[in-house]
Amino acid sequence: MMGRGKRIAGVGVATVALVTAVGGAAHATAPAALQGWQQTAAGTVLTATGGEGVSTLDNGTVRYVGLASIPLAQRLEGWTHIGDTDASHGYIFDSYQAENGGSPKMFLATTPSGASYEYTHTLATGEAYNNTFATISPDGQWLVSGEWNTMTRLLVFPTPILNTSTPATGGALNLASQISLDHQVRNVQGCDFLTPTRLLCASDDPNTDLWPTSKPLLQVDLPAPLNGQPVTGHVTSLGQLPLKSSCTGTFETEGIDYHAADATLRVEVIDPQPCGTLTTAVYSFRPTS
Repeated sequence: MMGRGKRIAGVGVATVALVTAVGGAAHATAPAALQGWQQTAAGTVLTATGGEGVSTLDNGTVRYVGLASIPLAQRLEGWTHIGDTDASHGYIFDSYQAENGGSPKMFLATTPSGASYEYTHTLATGEAYNNTFATISPDGQWLVSGEWNTMTRLLVFPTPILNTSTPATGGALNLASQISLDHQVRNVQGCDFLTPTRLLCASDDPNTDLWPTSKPLLQVDLPAPLNGQPVTGHVTSLGQLPLKSSCTGTFETEGIDYHAADATLRVEVIDPQPCGTLTTAVYSFRPTS
């Protein structure tokens, strides 16, 4: 959905339980071969309310977002696309863009009490309008985001509210730095921090000119934890994400989440049409060592 509802504390949230009654059998096949990871579970969520992103709240609740999760207030403002989401230190961070390609981008920060504040970012020269995801560094200080198409960087912002350099109740959000990548990436739909110096990213790359497989799970290793200064990340591919469905055609990788408390990695893949109109597959993995 290009870079592409129960409510918790005023935030649009997809159902937290996997919808296994629809399409579940189609995903009960051999685990995918990802370097360092073993598939442990598979299920589905409704694409409308869960096909764009996934995160885990501090209480262990798994939160999904889809296009139908966009609150009415934000939709009326013209924010028609929500990207992959993240949760950190009791706060929820959602990434928004306008489908007409307009500026600025917007990150919606929701506090533990349920208050939501908009942080808007005016595009820098050469910056793509896509706001595909938001992921927060483990110390809570830095928000990493991405663009669409073939890129050699990830964008770094101070985390709204959690980084005291940002306004406490919404406002402008300026770019702090970037992570330069030593290898091109394409169509990164979501990233999440595994450690302070390692991110895992879900790529919707349909080709094999950059990596041995299409739709790879990418690993980005940093020389040190983010501190607001430019860094260079080393990118490797861990293999192809699962592409399993009763429908044939084009899959679309989407959100990704790593929950450190139980060492669970979740990745979303939208089924080919017409299956993908209804359901998105969610695959769970654990480290092999």
